[in-house]
Amino acid sequence: MQELQNPQFADLHLHSKYSRATSKNSNIEELARNAKIKGLTVLGTGDFTHPLWLKEIREKLSDENGIYDYDGIKFIPSGEISLMYSQGGKGRRIHHVLLAPNFEVVDQINEWLLKKGRLNYDGRPIFGFSSIELVENMMNISKDIMIIPAHCWTPWFSIFGSMSGFDSVEECFQDKAKHIYALETGLSSNPAMNWRMSNLDRYSLVSFSDSHSPFPNRIGRECCVFDIKDIAYNKLIDAIKTRRNFSMTIEFFPEEGKYHFDGHRACNISMHPSESNSINKICPVCNKGMVIGVLNRVEELADRPENYVPKDRIPFKSFIPLIESIAFVQGSTTTSKKVTDLYNQLIASFGNELNILLNVPSYELKKCLKDKIANFIIKMREGKIKFDAGYDGVYGRPIIENDEMMQKGLGRFV
Repeated sequence: MQELQNPQFADLHLHSKYSRATSKNSNIEELARNAKIKGLTVLGTGDFTHPLWLKEIREKLSDENGIYDYDGIKFIPSGEISLMYSQGGKGRRIHHVLLAPNFEVVDQINEWLLKKGRLNYDGRPIFGFSSIELVENMMNISKDIMIIPAHCWTPWFSIFGSMSGFDSVEECFQDKAKHIYALETGLSSNPAMNWRMSNLDRYSLVSFSDSHSPFPNRIGRECCVFDIKDIAYNKLIDAIKTRRNFSMTIEFFPEEGKYHFDGHRACNISMHPSESNSINKICPVCNKGMVIGVLNRVEELADRPENYVPKDRIPFKSFIPLIESIAFVQGSTTTSKKVTDLYNQLIASFGNELNILLNVPSYELKKCLKDKIANFIIKMREGKIKFDAGYDGVYGRPIIENDEMMQKGLGRFV
């Protein structure tokens, strides 16, 4: 990684214990503790719309010169909402991440949202108004609020999703698109895939974990890296908007995401777009439509060839979380003693996971790890890992040539 003066590793999209299907350990204490293990310095609070979570984070976070802090980890008020509405003669289901400068603005956001529906049943509440109305009213509250379309290619709930999305930011937001500065790429796409759309050039591409657990194989699995001294909300938002001091993003390999290929989970069918398009996207087992994945949707909207690189792009690196890499190579689970012991030894030796993945020299890895694990991490750094791609809600998984684990049917180690 390039030498940074003041590196800030930020994961601004995650969830608390009050969101559906989340870990009971998703509290401030565990988020902060595991952020240090991961190497993160800035987290979103997640779920600021939920009254119990908002009460808890207000009590536990201290205000440190305009940014919130818990035990040395900086926090920015954040939340995600789900919008389900009709526009252009089609049903739309779009998720958005909201970032706010302080709790006073959060109170105003929640006051407006309460006029539209309930907030106390889920950390990611659902509403029936449009993305246009959302932006208009957020800007009326504060121009400092940032609205980021979440996991922007996911089939079911995103701005470009194959099941309910739009073909452009402008189609979704119309004249309010001028207030959108960034898109979250999501686990099943990476920046290079998004670079193929010339109409996305004006938007910064951000990557966050959307974590439902505080553990290091979840938080920070995708994050943004900024070079900012004395981190503050306005500095971070400015970096996203202008791309100044925005150094890189840390990404999943998109093939590992749950919606990269087309497929039909119920029939165990997974296909590259070239194959699914040849059969009109119909499952050959049940003759029903397949779930059209991110890669196919990108191909549909792309106006540039593969491997196109814009001049002002933010670079990125892709990794499998460290504990999952160890578990995969050892043919075990992330919770097994031999895997967790080795992971903890590495953290004790090198400080945090992101430092290990990004910076520790190969010869140091080979001193501390068995050859197969060290070589796997080195190959991962070089982008040479192959995958059995994810589809229809099934995570992808790495492949090692002559890999006996494939015959054992071991899946993703989470």
